[in-house]
Amino acid sequence: MGYPEDALADEEELLLHHHPHWKMLVLPALSFILVTAVAGFLIGLISVKLDGSSSTVASIVTAVMWAIIVAWRCIAPLIGWRCTHFIVTDRRVLIRQGVITHSGIDIPMGRISNVQFRHGLIDRMLGTGTLIIASASDDPLEFDDIPRVQRVHSLLYQQVFDALEIRRDDRPRIDDGEVSYEDSPDTAKRGWRAGKRW
Repeated sequence: MGYPEDALADEEELLLHHHPHWKMLVLPALSFILVTAVAGFLIGLISVKLDGSSSTVASIVTAVMWAIIVAWRCIAPLIGWRCTHFIVTDRRVLIRQGVITHSGIDIPMGRISNVQFRHGLIDRMLGTGTLIIASASDDPLEFDDIPRVQRVHSLLYQQVFDALEIRRDDRPRIDDGEVSYEDSPDTAKRGWRAGKRW
């Protein structure tokens, strides 16, 4: 069982797992192309202008500089993108990020009071946007570059609605002075479109 399934509690159902939208990788990809073109040009120029050991040393220095810039501007953002997870289950919203130092946020469905999304023209064309989740007592949390943000918004809205229905069903009912609990047969499978993956 791989991540994120091994981070879930018993009987918790995974509904959605996304990395941030691929638009985060556009700038690193352009940086890689530009840096590689400049490094290739410099090595070609060095081989024409210099000879012997000086040409070798200059070529090695150029290659090392290329590797450092690529690692910093291209590989690090790619790893950061790969290690950022946006997860929705039938019980909570999880955000996990970080390579060496990991950080995470868990928002129970029952604590969410409001779900919004925001996207401009470019984001709409790319199918991404910002998701805003407000909980009962904390400030709203904004999550940028969520793929298919409108569908995620609809999924979360339905899950929050289901969580409210479950709490309403679990309230005690008073009959003739006695407190009883109504158990709905479908309470255990309240998730929206059980088993649906986005």
